[in-house]
Amino acid sequence: MTTTSHGSRMAGDGRREANAATVLRTVLDHGPVARGAVARLSGLSPAAVSRQATDLTRLGLLRELPELAGGGGVGRPQIPVDLHIGASGGPVVGGVHLGVPSSTLGLVDLRGRVLARRTHPHDGIAPHDLPASVARALRGFLDEHTRGRPLLGVGAAVGGWVDPAEGVVVRHDAFGWRRRPLAAELTRGLGGRTVRLDNHARSIAQSEILFGRPAARRSLVHLFVGNVVDAAVGLAGIVHQGPGSAAGDVAHLPVPDSTVPCPCGRSGCLEATASNTALGLTAVRRGIVPEPDTFLVVDAAAAGDRRADRLLRERARAVGRAVALLLDVLNPDLVVVTEHASVLEPDYLEEIRGAAIDLSHVCDDPERIVSPHAGPATLPVAAGTVLLNSLFRRPLETVEELLSEGGEG
Repeated sequence: MTTTSHGSRMAGDGRREANAATVLRTVLDHGPVARGAVARLSGLSPAAVSRQATDLTRLGLLRELPELAGGGGVGRPQIPVDLHIGASGGPVVGGVHLGVPSSTLGLVDLRGRVLARRTHPHDGIAPHDLPASVARALRGFLDEHTRGRPLLGVGAAVGGWVDPAEGVVVRHDAFGWRRRPLAAELTRGLGGRTVRLDNHARSIAQSEILFGRPAARRSLVHLFVGNVVDAAVGLAGIVHQGPGSAAGDVAHLPVPDSTVPCPCGRSGCLEATASNTALGLTAVRRGIVPEPDTFLVVDAAAAGDRRADRLLRERARAVGRAVALLLDVLNPDLVVVTEHASVLEPDYLEEIRGAAIDLSHVCDDPERIVSPHAGPATLPVAAGTVLLNSLFRRPLETVEELLSEGGEG
């Protein structure tokens, strides 16, 4: 069979892209690291590592660190390379998480570390007008904080059913959105800067795979409990999307022992039982807080209010019972739970773990249930990861795409 020059070039480009991704991920995991060590760790030839490191350095993704080169040995000292971060500058990525009460704006580096963040409240903003308002706030935030560093683009994360390939929010019940072209709206509001969009549960799962615990790269389930409740599954480093990118809808997962009525007509559904909305309404009904705000409940518990603490523990145990079901069905290496109180206070994570282990038939190790690695910075890191994920999987193509689409890299 004869191979055309075009086919040969495409195969060569594919190998080059795969090798570049391997080098970049190896430096992410081990940097600063000498090129010879990258070759040993990745299984690539020294020549291939050298070529790709040169390309990645030219694109501004890697930098050489001659000050860390070892001396005194035989032969030429090897100059370590690392991701282009830190005081020397380097490219950055914007991130925005659109929650129900507010949006979280962030600026992250190539290691997913938050360089700046800000909250944009949604008070008085109609859902129809929200994308334009968020884009204006984000544009000012990025102009203020990039400070001359190359901005590759922006990642956006939101709850509900999201189709990342189209950049569309297919359905978001709390906002009343149907087939909302959110990525395009944010791009226009940011003056053409590239925006990539995904569901927030998948985004956090992907940030765990990129920057979190090693077990996350084998298999994980991520459960997001906020005003919206949804989930994501990752296997072998890939977050599952399913047909139409609809995977992860667990709002109506039945919670054992829950009898809370749900708008769907059934009772005991996870979102109706454990969402921030449900928690806030219960807190008001019990006289714990004057308005249905989960953050006020968490603050009250931290200040010593036993009623608030009791309510948060009730919610944590309900979440734990749902985690038990996910453990039994999927048996992942790791379950990551994003739930505000347990992210801030380990005692509530222990409640989740205890309830899950008591009910699960396959898991007796509470350490498999964890909070996100980024802690309180989880949302801006996850939003930035929407864009960083494609960068680490296809660094050469992604930088080229971002430049052609209007990024400032």
